[in-house]
Amino acid sequence: MNSSSCIGISTMKPYCRILISHNSSSIFSNFNNLSKSQTKQFNSRRFRSCGSQITGYIGVIESNRRCFIVSGSNWDQSRVFFNHVDKIWSSGRGRGRGSLVISHVASDLRNLSTTTSVDSTTNVVNEKGFERIYIQGGLNLKPLVIEKVEDGHGLVQEEESNRVGLDGSGVSIDDDSKGLGERKVSEIEEEAWRLLRNAVVSYCGNPVGTVAANDPVDKQPLNYDQVFIRDFVPSALAFLLNGEEEIVKNFLLHTLQLQSWEKTVDCYSPGQGLMPASFKVRTVPLDGNEEAFEDVLDPDFGESAIGRVAPVDSGLWWIILLRAYGKITGDYALQERVDVQTGIRLILNLCLADGFDMFPTLLVTDGSCMIDRRMGIHGHPLEIQALFYSALRCSREMLIINDGTKNLVAAINNRLSALSFHIREYYWVDMKKINEIYRYKTEEYSMDATNKFNIYPDQIPSWLVDWFPEEGGYLIGNLQPAHMDFRFFTLGNLWAIVSSLGTPQQNDGILNLIEAKWDDLVAQMPLKICYPALEYEEWRIITGSDPKNTPWSYHNGGSWPTLLWQFTLACIKMGRPELAQKAVSLAEKRLSADQWPEYYDTRSGRFIGKQSRLFQTWTIAGFLASKMLLENPEKASFLFWEEDYELLETCVCALNKSGRKKCSRFAARSQILSNEK
Repeated sequence: MNSSSCIGISTMKPYCRILISHNSSSIFSNFNNLSKSQTKQFNSRRFRSCGSQITGYIGVIESNRRCFIVSGSNWDQSRVFFNHVDKIWSSGRGRGRGSLVISHVASDLRNLSTTTSVDSTTNVVNEKGFERIYIQGGLNLKPLVIEKVEDGHGLVQEEESNRVGLDGSGVSIDDDSKGLGERKVSEIEEEAWRLLRNAVVSYCGNPVGTVAANDPVDKQPLNYDQVFIRDFVPSALAFLLNGEEEIVKNFLLHTLQLQSWEKTVDCYSPGQGLMPASFKVRTVPLDGNEEAFEDVLDPDFGESAIGRVAPVDSGLWWIILLRAYGKITGDYALQERVDVQTGIRLILNLCLADGFDMFPTLLVTDGSCMIDRRMGIHGHPLEIQALFYSALRCSREMLIINDGTKNLVAAINNRLSALSFHIREYYWVDMKKINEIYRYKTEEYSMDATNKFNIYPDQIPSWLVDWFPEEGGYLIGNLQPAHMDFRFFTLGNLWAIVSSLGTPQQNDGILNLIEAKWDDLVAQMPLKICYPALEYEEWRIITGSDPKNTPWSYHNGGSWPTLLWQFTLACIKMGRPELAQKAVSLAEKRLSADQWPEYYDTRSGRFIGKQSRLFQTWTIAGFLASKMLLENPEKASFLFWEEDYELLETCVCALNKSGRKKCSRFAARSQILSNEK
């Protein structure tokens, strides 16, 4: 038998698995109980991957059936593709013959029962009740429809079927201009859509995300063939803005399933609310049968990552995307599901847990966000704080307030109030603030100290004195006792604008600085991930002589086109779309010709990064999202927040009750309100 086929056996039990160690007390339950031999096999992670899960809409199998593939002797070349994917692989890479199986996918999980018991004092869902409800839910899919069947002579017979777009409609994915509305798209946009759709990953017939990069000539993809939560966000927005919501809903629900499973590194397990950094869809032999295969989800919570760092930002991005999904689609029922509400609470419980820290900011290790290598951002990096603030505001909107959540909502309000004041007051620098720091007295011991963090004036770097424009300012990268990181981190500053973590004046000042320092922060390719780069001895000490983060490369001053969509969103919010259009036009001239790189090197972003992956998905998706936001700026309002004046009225520090010191928050509030008039 020389052909391969995807077969769904309706008489068997559901058999789409999640490939990680099972915690018997977890909130979610596996679809099937594993035998001892299977569990041992899963834990050892020795699997045979068919490799067909990362290209286009492939491996389409109903997920309420036992999913497997029967292969022939040429299995390594047997793949199931759509026509436009076939064209990519037909030139010199081999293409197996196979039957094309399409499912009219309806990925909505069945509504879960609301009889789950909730402990109102601990905000924890009764695990046994919730597990029972989750097992009863399943993927409610329509029957399979076979479009093409190969007979014994290798001839293809046409059968009834319409190809299914990601939005569940009968949109042909061979014509990427379809489903984009009536607007005319450029050739570059058509190419970008085709590449984005080719990067889609399917799990048991459902599109569940996009791989980080999909370069057909890359022989060592490392973990770039996985679906990363942070990387998928711009892809999700591109699909949502294009009216294609199914893949985003599936992604949110499948990553939610992964959240509650056991995560262990050297016999230690982090908090239950931790979301994975990424996951991979693997095709493995079914019950020891070398000719039958099944799909499994294999998540990475940081136990396989470089440095073994937990992805702090994953849960924050998940919450942000969940809100965006509801805002754009109007499907708020997803947010109200029992399992989704519980997932939000688990993430928040992890973030709001009491500790030794004196500050409202989240304390994290190096490499716990987009900058996932050693770059001296450990402590309280701005990027994490901006995402944390956004996730708190999202959660406050989405949480159902009842006896079980009212204490959590109160904690969210308190943290929002303290966090916004802390960032606005202590992270903001402009010429006036720099001059103030320059004249700081040190070793102050009093409640009324001006230099609260004992910052030494000599910490002001020489480059900053001459670089700072007269107008504008920014939020510094990090703040700890006796330490201010004066580097400009683009993602944190942009997201501070989007979430209104900064004041309206500060947000406008950030864009003023970017415009004034365009040649440094944008140059030939938007946008610098941070500025300036660490060089010489500073690079050796802080990065540990990291050969990937050399000066003006990768995270150390590299230029990342994926930041375009966040820059566009910030510019639209502040009423300055022309700045975003200028950046998008600049990127549009090069991205397609350069094969959509992950990042660019050199001070001006002139060279493609020396280790940059090509056909990087979030580069492609960031470009598409930016184009759609500029063409439909009214949709940007679904993705950003305005100033929350109620927070300015809230003081949680109780200093005014102690009589020891007056709270400085009221002075900051009056300043903001006076500037608004």
